[in-house]
Amino acid sequence: MKIGIDLGGSHIAIGVVNNKGMIVEKIEKRIMSKEKENIIKVIEEYIINNIKSLKEKYEITNIGIAIPGTIEKGTIVKSVNLGIENYPIVKQLENKIPFPIQIQNDAKCAAIAEDRYGSLKSYQRSIFLTLGTGIGGAVLIHHQLLDTGNLPGCEFGHMTIQKEGIPCKCGKRGCWEKYASMKAFKDNLRKELGLTENTRGQELLEMIRQNESQKEDKDQRITKVMDEYIENVSIGISNIINIFEPEAIGIGGSFVYFQDVLLEKIKKYIKEKELLFNPREKLIIEPAILSNDAGIIGSVAT
Repeated sequence: MKIGIDLGGSHIAIGVVNNKGMIVEKIEKRIMSKEKENIIKVIEEYIINNIKSLKEKYEITNIGIAIPGTIEKGTIVKSVNLGIENYPIVKQLENKIPFPIQIQNDAKCAAIAEDRYGSLKSYQRSIFLTLGTGIGGAVLIHHQLLDTGNLPGCEFGHMTIQKEGIPCKCGKRGCWEKYASMKAFKDNLRKELGLTENTRGQELLEMIRQNESQKEDKDQRITKVMDEYIENVSIGISNIINIFEPEAIGIGGSFVYFQDVLLEKIKKYIKEKELLFNPREKLIIEPAILSNDAGIIGSVAT
């Protein structure tokens, strides 16, 4: 058995993965804004405590960690959404955990998992996007990650879609993830509806579904946020398609929980607005089959 850890900007998930790429047990926690003030301590304590518990139940061979941002030689060089720089996470954890540990960018881990076990396994050229706290990505060609040398590349979330736009934690302005991440979508919806951070994504989803079911008297506040989000997601996806011309796009992260209210609208917008340089008969955008577990599975599949 292997332990895969998905360390996101707003959650930590730990899963025990068997040799078929299946999760046999999973635990997770939401990272609240206040906890981010001492994020390294929160991460270390949660991982160490839970691995100590899991190793009593399973025969563990190694650990993989999927992390947003730039990774190099066991160190988180820069993770914008975690607010961490130059953190030697492998060295810190190996002092307290008796297993080999490998780390990899989270979007690339999820891409590997979806390419091997999930929605992208039938395609030779694909793009995988994670829409969650931020936006990550990976390019897959003949089931191999695009080699970008010493730098991770594929930082699709930090392409500029709005000149002099919203400031991003990366230091730039107008980055795609400030408009099209699921965090941006949910934050904008909470703000428009006057809700607090404690309003969970599932509650927001139910509000959207209820609003979508109304033939008349729709809540225009919800409709406004939805329309703006769909436009912003579509701009970024069409840019990526125009550059790489993949057979398919896969989307993971917390977006998968909202796919029934967003995905077809995004595909329709891209087609109707004629955003693609080379029009195609079939626009293939697939939700991650492995749902939000792809990062966990991919972290130990590399």
